Amino acid sequence: MPHHFTADIHTHILPREWPDVGRKYGVKGFVTIEHHGPGCARMMQDGRTFREITANSWDPNVRLEECDRDGVDLQVLSTVPTMFNYALPVKAGAEISRLLNEHIARVVQDHPTRFAGLGTVPLQDPELAIRELEYCIGDLGLEGVEIGSHVNEWNLSDPALFPFFQAAEQLGAAIFIHPWDMMGSERMRRYWLPWLVGMPAEASLAICSLIFGGIFERLPQLRVAVAHGGGSFPFTLGRIEHGFNVRPDLTAIDNKVNPASYVGKFYLDTLVHDPRALRYLIDLWGVEKLALGSDYPFPLGEAKPGALIRSLEGITTEQQARLLAGSALEWLGR
Repeated sequence: MPHHFTADIHTHILPREWPDVGRKYGVKGFVTIEHHGPGCARMMQDGRTFREITANSWDPNVRLEECDRDGVDLQVLSTVPTMFNYALPVKAGAEISRLLNEHIARVVQDHPTRFAGLGTVPLQDPELAIRELEYCIGDLGLEGVEIGSHVNEWNLSDPALFPFFQAAEQLGAAIFIHPWDMMGSERMRRYWLPWLVGMPAEASLAICSLIFGGIFERLPQLRVAVAHGGGSFPFTLGRIEHGFNVRPDLTAIDNKVNPASYVGKFYLDTLVHDPRALRYLIDLWGVEKLALGSDYPFPLGEAKPGALIRSLEGITTEQQARLLAGSALEWLGR
């Protein structure tokens, strides 16, 4: 098939440097960066290495070289989920959100045809998050925001968060939901299980919260995309729907609509690593709401963005084009 315009909705970027906001406000858990060689750095958390990163995490020129190599025309930039910092005091969360958002906006402004930007907001204070969202969209020209699969003790169904989703719908902001702070991590200390088991569960938690909490029902124009192919949600939908049918007293307390009714009503990225899984998603969800996502530049992502989509046999040129960019551009509101 010919090369189609390719837009990747799931890529992460960081500033090369950022202040130690955690030390400033006297809190633990804040991530700092330690450069230790040319193009090499460590993300540090409370003195321990959280992740090794390389220049493609912060240098737009390296990123563009790799995009050109891999045939990616547009990257949608968002921060690394660790930087949500919802547990920080509100003032600290707002400060780091503003720093990250202005950095992404500068990168987009420097390369407007190659990058689109998503901000981050201090959702631990929904009112402040709305103000930052308005700043992201109205002042910085970003196209939406990335949020976590929960906010401290709040699931996304919590009434405290509804005004934020309402504001996002009114502003026409794209929402990208990324799993983070994985449930059960205290029992998953080995084998990288928080990333292998917890992340898919977190994505399903976020989707079920939005469905059962009635957010999709009350805000039908809200444009949401969920990372990692929706995690375990698409593959356990039968169980979720059956639970809704047999125990409505437990499940249908805020929304009486069958969860299966929302299939294909919001976007998922295609980061499922397996052609059989992607075929199932296409069959279940339809290509109209599936968008390329690679998790660039991290190792758990797709090494060559779009390779899985391009490897599928039996899909049409039009379907491939939709998966590689059409859904992404629609979700962005372009």
